[in-house]
Amino acid sequence: MHISTKHLTQGVLSLLLSSAIRAAAHAVSPSRRATVCNGHSELCDRSFANVTFVGAHDSYAVGTNNLAANQDYNVTQQLNDGVRMLQLQAHNSSGVIELCHTSCILLDGGTLEDYLTKVKTWMDSNPNDVVSLLIVNSDNLAPSLYNAVFQSAGIDTLAYSPSQASLPASSWPTLGSLIDSGKRLVAFLTTTANFTSVPYLIDEFSNMWETAYDLTDATAFDCNVNRSNGDTTTQMFLINHFLDTIVAGFPAPDSAQANTTNAVSGVGSLGQQVETCVAQYGKNPNFMLVDFYEYGNGSVFQVAATANGVTYDPTTPVAAAGGPTSSSGSNGASGLRITNIHLTASLAVVGGLLLGSIAIV
Repeated sequence: MHISTKHLTQGVLSLLLSSAIRAAAHAVSPSRRATVCNGHSELCDRSFANVTFVGAHDSYAVGTNNLAANQDYNVTQQLNDGVRMLQLQAHNSSGVIELCHTSCILLDGGTLEDYLTKVKTWMDSNPNDVVSLLIVNSDNLAPSLYNAVFQSAGIDTLAYSPSQASLPASSWPTLGSLIDSGKRLVAFLTTTANFTSVPYLIDEFSNMWETAYDLTDATAFDCNVNRSNGDTTTQMFLINHFLDTIVAGFPAPDSAQANTTNAVSGVGSLGQQVETCVAQYGKNPNFMLVDFYEYGNGSVFQVAATANGVTYDPTTPVAAAGGPTSSSGSNGASGLRITNIHLTASLAVVGGLLLGSIAIV
């Protein structure tokens, strides 16, 4: 059969045109893998900056008998239970980035690399979740040092890099797009962030503001700007909702009041502070940092669900209040859990604390 050059040319052009049309259609209507984002289908099309996340204050500071402990469960359990912002306090310990609470004598939560490796393992097993990190850069370490640790833990490949150093809340991508891109870790650094050298370590205070922290009065939780470095009218914001008590002249986490502090409603509750923010700004906080998140039997997650306009499922199990070996009473609060050993360790650094006026934050 003879095929003319004309017909051959027409056939090739037809195939090319067909391929181009299919490619264009694919480009216009990309298929999205994520149909459930952070546990809810409704959140997939929601901007990252239009979602309220529960955060674990000092998430590495775990222990049931330590003055400086802010959490009862490790980071894996925190993530399993629904915590989606992890706050860390990083220190330079003989050239290694260590997670310590004010002083490594008070509480040493291990290395940043070990911690991030656990987070990476969890995220690999939960591909439809966006997680945020907030690193308190206590010793003003260079971003390059953090970058090396992120790379060693293999978690740098999951980190989201914004288009510019500071993004207004209106410009953040949706949860669905973050999940589809594979860049599901949003990492903030309190100081020394450098967009040019390590773009995925995002400067915290040019992108969000915070309320006051280390409060010892349950009636003092407000929604006023305490720390920021930017236009607070366009930024995301974080509320610090954890209550301290004074021990030997210093503030320490008040686990005895955790049920009330983490509650949905009532004086000093998380729910009340969120309502204060909505009344003041017409919007919910983006992040809610809490201590002992499991106290209240899931109440902190109920507050987040209400803020996000999604259904809260009270049948979802949350770890028991007080930690894996808790012997707390009927109210779920085991009180201020301090042993003589830890009190002695605390006193060992009192001199340094006094000289620097450092709180256990």
